[in-house]
Amino acid sequence: MARTEPTARPVDGPAAACAGLVRIYPTATGETHALRGVDAEFDAGTVTALMGPSGSGKSTLLALLALRDRASGGEVTVLGRPTSSLRTGDRRRLSRRTIAWVPQRSTDGVFPHLTARQNVEQAARWRGAAHEAGDALLRRLGLQEVEGVLAARLSGGEQQRLAVACACIGTPTLLLCDEPTAELDEETAALVLRELRGAADAGAAVVVATHDPDAVAASDRVVALRHGVVSTERRVGSDAHASIDPTGRVQLPPEALLLFPDRRAVLRVDDGRVVLEPTPEGS
Repeated sequence: MARTEPTARPVDGPAAACAGLVRIYPTATGETHALRGVDAEFDAGTVTALMGPSGSGKSTLLALLALRDRASGGEVTVLGRPTSSLRTGDRRRLSRRTIAWVPQRSTDGVFPHLTARQNVEQAARWRGAAHEAGDALLRRLGLQEVEGVLAARLSGGEQQRLAVACACIGTPTLLLCDEPTAELDEETAALVLRELRGAADAGAAVVVATHDPDAVAASDRVVALRHGVVSTERRVGSDAHASIDPTGRVQLPPEALLLFPDRRAVLRVDDGRVVLEPTPEGS
C-alpha cells in the first residue's frame, strides 16, 4: 500500500547530534553519571540501533534527544539548532513539530482516555497530517479492529503499536523509540519494524534503543553504549569502529577485553597502525 504521509522536513547536516553530552543524577548516596560525554550524529533517512547493557545510558540519551530532559553538560542539536539555551515553551514547540517519542512503557505513549483512532488523530493534528493517513497506519499495524477502543483498555502490545502509529504519522524529523518491540510477538514486531523503516525512507532519522536482534538487523547503523559513553559504532554488516574520546581513551568491546585479563596492554605504533597486545607474563 502506498504511503500517504508527508515526508520529513529537509535537513542540512544531521537531523540531530549530541556533543560532549553529560547527564548526572543526584542520589541519596551521591551522584550517578548516566552519560559521561557522548558524541553522536543521527542522519535523516536512516535507522540507528542503540545497544548496550542495562544502565549503559540508552534511555537517558533518548530522553535528551527527545528534549524531555536537560543535559548536565554538552549540547543536543536538533535541525541544526542548539537546544540547551531554549526556553521551556520553545523546547515544547520544537519537540511537538519535529520529534516523535515511543517510550519503553507503552502506557506512557498514549492518551488513555482517547480511543486508538482519536490518539492517532491527535498526533496527526500536531504534525499537519491527513486523518486518512491515520486510518492507513492503524491498518498496517493491525489495529483496525480496535480503533474505537479506549487506549486504557488495549493490551500492552496493542498500546505499544498504537504509540508507534502516533509517532510515525506525519513523518517527524526525529523518531525515537525505546524498546518498541519488547512486548510484541515476532509477527507484530515485524509490522512495527516495517513502519519504522518506512518512516526512515520518507526522510526521518529513526533511533531505536533495543536488545532485539531483528531490530538490529533492520537498522542501518549500530551505536553501542557502555558505562555512559559510546564504545563502538558500525554500519550493519560491517566492522565496528571504536570511539576515541577527546582525552584519547578507547573502550574495547567485551570480547576484546577477554584478551587483557590484567587490564594492561603493550601499545606500539607500527607502520601507521596502533597495535595493542597483552602484557607478557611476569612483566
